[in-house]
Amino acid sequence: MMAASLYALLGEFARAEALAAKALSQAEERGFPEVALWSLASLGRARGELGRTGEGVALLHQSVASATEGGLRVGIVQWLTSLARVQMLDGAIADALGTIEDALTVNPEELWYRPETYRIRGELRLKQGDRNLAEADYHEAIALAQKMSAKAGELRATTSLARLLRDTGRREEARRILAEIYNWFTEGFDTADLKDAKALLEELSA
Repeated sequence: MMAASLYALLGEFARAEALAAKALSQAEERGFPEVALWSLASLGRARGELGRTGEGVALLHQSVASATEGGLRVGIVQWLTSLARVQMLDGAIADALGTIEDALTVNPEELWYRPETYRIRGELRLKQGDRNLAEADYHEAIALAQKMSAKAGELRATTSLARLLRDTGRREEARRILAEIYNWFTEGFDTADLKDAKALLEELSA
């Protein structure tokens, strides 16, 4: 279960899917409902990111509904954010915006995933054509990640902001902020987020 969650966070969704399916099967067989719930959420996210968006949305809806019914609060911010992301991939932008607002209000004390929640809201606002609100969300995500020393979240949000700055004619600012966070890292350069940041940084530096 934990490995599936970790690989999903790393963006290695094929591995996350295989592990989540295995964990879900074992948890259901052996009677561990909370483990099954976490595994179901990871499975939904992985399948959504792998292109099976309808199935991903259904599984994440099931996870959120079960957590809400059972009074489980820890993890629900992550699951709602993942649901919004998969809804966005499915083209359901209005649904995704409603879901992301739920993620921001359901458990205000749970902060660890909140930078990503703000980032996804920024992505959704950008798809609606509202660059100013999107930029504000990216800055909010970066500031919160910095406050928590959450470098992975800061990197992801800064990469999104750098793309927006590039597309609005602020290439040097984009290069500067992205280089600053990218150069902090000393390992993990084979991960999806750092590869993504490197490719954008090279484009901005050309």
